[in-house]
Amino acid sequence: MTQVATTPPRGIMMTDMAVAQVKALREKQGKDLCLRVGVRQGGCSGMSYTMDFADPSSIQPTDEVFDYDGFKVVCDPKSMLYLYGMALDYSDAMIGGGFQFTNPNASQTCGCGKSFSS
Repeated sequence: MTQVATTPPRGIMMTDMAVAQVKALREKQGKDLCLRVGVRQGGCSGMSYTMDFADPSSIQPTDEVFDYDGFKVVCDPKSMLYLYGMALDYSDAMIGGGFQFTNPNASQTCGCGKSFSS
């Protein structure tokens, strides 16, 4: 019987394209930063996604931290309730390109894909 190696599931998953794009954007900042992902009230569907670079010193003990080959993705516990299992992808397509969120917790998503309701 062959045993299949599995990696533990991550609360926030990122495709290779998303990681590469975020790392390229971070390089332009000229600092060693992490990516903070979260949600806030607003947007056309009730809640909108947030993404911003943050100094690693801002990571709180209660934050969830996911490591992607040395690059840290951070999420606060309240946002993690809405984002657990989300996949972040990136496309460089001229129409519909940019970051795309696939969130299994969203019961409804707006047309732009940047907000949702649960």
